Amino acid sequence: MTISPDTPVAVVTGASSGIGEATARTLASQGFHVVVGARRLDRLETLAGEIGGTALALDVTDDDSVAAFTAVLPRVDVLVNNAGGAKGLAPVADADFDDWRWMWETNVLGTLRVTKALLPKLVASGDGLIVTITSIAAFEHYDNGSGYTSAKHAEAVLHRTLRGELLGQPVRLTEIAPGAVETEFSLVRFDGDEARAAKVYEGITPLVAQDVADVVGFVASRPSHVNLDQIVLKPRDQASGSRFHRS
Repeated sequence: MTISPDTPVAVVTGASSGIGEATARTLASQGFHVVVGARRLDRLETLAGEIGGTALALDVTDDDSVAAFTAVLPRVDVLVNNAGGAKGLAPVADADFDDWRWMWETNVLGTLRVTKALLPKLVASGDGLIVTITSIAAFEHYDNGSGYTSAKHAEAVLHRTLRGELLGQPVRLTEIAPGAVETEFSLVRFDGDEARAAKVYEGITPLVAQDVADVVGFVASRPSHVNLDQIVLKPRDQASGSRFHRS
């Protein structure tokens, strides 16, 4: 990988669609060489070609994949932990252990794997930034959502703990917690059931991926002494994880 030593490098996980893709485009427009990672390499290669970045296959649930991904990066100035997602919407009594394992592996341990592997390079950059995309589910719970909300709580606590552990190091940490964003999120949660996914956003005007990407871009453009610890954003039509105004 050949990158000019004067060009800052941003890594975006889960970049094959949605918030990750929009964030990659935004950071590229701000002058970063963006390294995009996800499992769908064909989508990544198209994206990287359009933004002048680098596409690398990445499965955040696999130790070897993360090691191979991070080993080839010459430097890292910004890390956006975006890979994650939900599976199912079931009460605790009907919890699917495979769904829970997927959510915890992807949201929690996936974020841990990538962050741990890239920390030395972020510190070495002299002005590193870690942005973790959590969710309003990291602040509250709702019926039938315990698998996802518990995973997002854990991911957020990981990130928030790191804020104190890195105090005094040249690394800033920002948690961005979106509410309802219309992406492939609900489609994944409901195993491709388009009708059920569409009902999640029925009667509201949800956020779109670019809304979140704009916030990431704003965070990345702040001077090095400014740390935006937490940013929560929701559609105007949403008051909480389960409370909406639907027209």
